[in-house]
Amino acid sequence: MDVAHGEMVEAELDAMIERRSRQKDPDEEHELWKESVRRYNARRREENRLAWCDYFCRLAGSLRTRAEEYDHRARTLLEDRGRVSADGRMSRYQGERRALHAAR
Repeated sequence: MDVAHGEMVEAELDAMIERRSRQKDPDEEHELWKESVRRYNARRREENRLAWCDYFCRLAGSLRTRAEEYDHRARTLLEDRGRVSADGRMSRYQGERRALHAAR
């Protein structure tokens, strides 16, 4: 009976060892999970960085366009300064400016 009992215990141990070898190592899974999270966060940071770069590039382009528009308006106003139109009247802006100064 001792031999049979020993073989039975050995068979149980073999079965347990086999089951255990098929299970995944929790420490290894944890490391894989941490690596997955690190890659996800790195990808997300890069996507956000690119989105902000795109936003600021579009903003800079818009501001350049607006600055050029204002520069053109300022040049137009400076060119009109002191000029009289072909029909002898002052430009609209000069008349408004003189009216503002006269009212002071």
